[in-house]
Amino acid sequence: MTEPNAQYPDPNAQPQQPAGAALTQEQDNQWASFAHLGGILGFLPSLIIWLVFKERGRLTDVEAKEAVNFQITAAIAYVAILIVNSVLTAVTFGFWALIGWILPLALWVIVIVFSIQGFLKAKDGNHYRYPFAIRLIK
Repeated sequence: MTEPNAQYPDPNAQPQQPAGAALTQEQDNQWASFAHLGGILGFLPSLIIWLVFKERGRLTDVEAKEAVNFQITAAIAYVAILIVNSVLTAVTFGFWALIGWILPLALWVIVIVFSIQGFLKAKDGNHYRYPFAIRLIK
């Protein structure tokens, strides 16, 4: 059998969408939900999804921005907790270190819960707004 070439294209090949083609509704829901779920790993997955797909899907643009804003807020909260824990540990001569680990753990659980809630809403094509987030990206 001969190799497919430009003159005789492969009949079994799937049609390719152009790189910047608009997302279908199903794909838009999928990437919007992944933007929320990616927040479990930090702000980078949500940011990358927003940068790549913001002009290709309306829902993905809105939901990925919301997820990035929430992840930035969570990162600021982690830094604030680190500073508070450091100061309180120094002031209490190390005693605070025994209980200070609870704060970042609680924030981590909150991030996971809200990210999963956002994922579940966005996969059905609905908007999800985090209860608290500094909206730096408009």
